[in-house]
Amino acid sequence: MDVLDPREASGVGTPVRGGITFREAHLAMEMISDSQKMLALDLVEINPILDVQNQTAILGVGLVSSALGKRIL
Repeated sequence: MDVLDPREASGVGTPVRGGITFREAHLAMEMISDSQKMLALDLVEINPILDVQNQTAILGVGLVSSALGKRIL
């Protein structure tokens, strides 16, 4: 989650200004799903204290869903 731009995911411990966008993150997860080569997925660093209105946690769930085959784009 740290790779995402803080405007997309504020609830991380190490925000990276200029990180990837919502669309880029979902596209990457969909490409991983399409490859059918994913063996494991580790979603790390969602800090509920820093999160605003649970936005980062909701995005994390969406990214996992995309990695498992759900299409949003």
